Amino acid sequence: MKLIIAIIQDEYVNKVIRTLMDNKIRTTRLSSTGGFLKSGNTTLLIGTEEEEIDHITELIGEQTKIKKIKEGKEEIIVGGANLFVVDIHDHIRL
Repeated sequence: MKLIIAIIQDEYVNKVIRTLMDNKIRTTRLSSTGGFLKSGNTTLLIGTEEEEIDHITELIGEQTKIKKIKEGKEEIIVGGANLFVVDIHDHIRL
């Protein structure tokens, strides 16, 4: 079993959650604040089997976009989502 930790920009999170729910993928939503731009984001915890990771990644990718933000004289590229996939030793539903 795997755990996907998906950090989603707030402007995309409702579309991502709706898409996951439409595909019967359970998720836990946590509010969070991100990095140096201090922009709002949401962290999703998604427990899944390894063979579903590519499908879930595609679903999230279809609903998010990379964008460029001007920070002073610099242009910064910000992703719509950052995903971390970690191994889960055990899963217990009570």
